[in-house]
Amino acid sequence: MPLLEVTDLRTSFHTRSGVYRAVDGVSFSLEKGETLGLVGESGSGKSVTCYSLLGLVPTPPGRIESGRAMFDGVDLLHCPPAQLRAIRGKRLAMIFQDPMTSLNPYLRISEQLIEPLLIHEKISQADALARGLAMLEAVGIQHAAQRLHSYPHEFSGGMRQRVMIAMALITKPEILIADEPTTALDVTVQAQILELLKKLQRELGMAVIFVTHDLAVVSGLCDRVQVMYAGRIVEAAATRTLFQTPRHPYTKALQRSIPSLQPKGRELYSIPGMPPDLSKPIAGCAFAPRCEAAVEYCRTTDPRLAAAAANQATACLRVQAGEI
Repeated sequence: MPLLEVTDLRTSFHTRSGVYRAVDGVSFSLEKGETLGLVGESGSGKSVTCYSLLGLVPTPPGRIESGRAMFDGVDLLHCPPAQLRAIRGKRLAMIFQDPMTSLNPYLRISEQLIEPLLIHEKISQADALARGLAMLEAVGIQHAAQRLHSYPHEFSGGMRQRVMIAMALITKPEILIADEPTTALDVTVQAQILELLKKLQRELGMAVIFVTHDLAVVSGLCDRVQVMYAGRIVEAAATRTLFQTPRHPYTKALQRSIPSLQPKGRELYSIPGMPPDLSKPIAGCAFAPRCEAAVEYCRTTDPRLAAAAANQATACLRVQAGEI
């Protein structure tokens, strides 16, 4: 039985300019100890999917229209707020995208780090500080005892990200959601953070949902990948299968956009066009206006995710028809 099973999740934002369907029928499962990648361009619905699971979508304007997210017999989308608060931060934790805006600049690191322990485990402040110090050391903060009571602005970007990881893992959650945790970091620090996440995952035995737009990061970290576009999953496969035999044209385009895979001396590839306006009805495949393989029926027929090979599913109509 999956640790987490999400079925037909739909989340919209009701604004004065229209209803934006940010997440439109997303389904996936997560096994214990597994790393699942959610990949796609900015605005594809990756982060909103995760915020929906944790009850962090601002209401209004956000609204979860339908769906289920079963975790240990609890539907995260419809359980009482008090029950969700008992799970969030304890058994499900999240590393947010920008540590500078996620950390409170007016509070010392120690106060923010031990807050989950004081809320969920009811331990003394002295014991919480001792565990906080141990966690800072575990994530590689040098001179942790001296840095424990510093303010966020006294840390570099990489160190702030390590603090965010320590905050998320201090309660030893069963599921960790990492929302583009390395986007603002340089390549060297990015590699250190990714290696740290893999090390802590092995030690704690937790499952990870890794949200990113960078397929190169996914290749060395995730067991399975879900590719999202315009609020929907357009391809799902094991990581090796996705890289060796991508089926959906959008997945192929994302791979072509990886600079390290480009032949030297050739102009870097970028996907033409722009993502669709999610406040307007989309006729047919949302990727069709940008797709080199699109034909007339792609623009009129709504595609659905369907098996294309063993352990691989795609929402491309032409792949399903055996044409490409």
